[in-house]
Amino acid sequence: MNDFDQIFIEDLKCYATIGIFDWERQTKQPLIINLTLDISKIKNPKDHISDTVDYKSLSRKVNDLVEKSSYQLIETLGIEIAKICLSDQKVINAKVKIDKPGALRLSKNVGVIISRSKNEN
Repeated sequence: MNDFDQIFIEDLKCYATIGIFDWERQTKQPLIINLTLDISKIKNPKDHISDTVDYKSLSRKVNDLVEKSSYQLIETLGIEIAKICLSDQKVINAKVKIDKPGALRLSKNVGVIISRSKNEN
């Protein structure tokens, strides 16, 4: 049995300046972000947002980071998104999946999955 509950955000579409090639850095590219967050079990809920993670606020923080970033690697962006997620006191683990559709001509999609825990060194 898990010692946590989960919150997920699916298909958050953001636009970023990202990539290692000059042509990739000339215009913002669409990224699709999926988050799965292990959170402390909700015990004795008061049915108030303070019982859980405010996913609307979190999605805004993620979108702000992505829109303002100019990383070369989606791996780096994924790590930074995980840090934002883990900055919430209730988040124990964060799994960040970033899709970069159109990155390869012969592939529908390319992406990364980054998993981080609060208890990592």
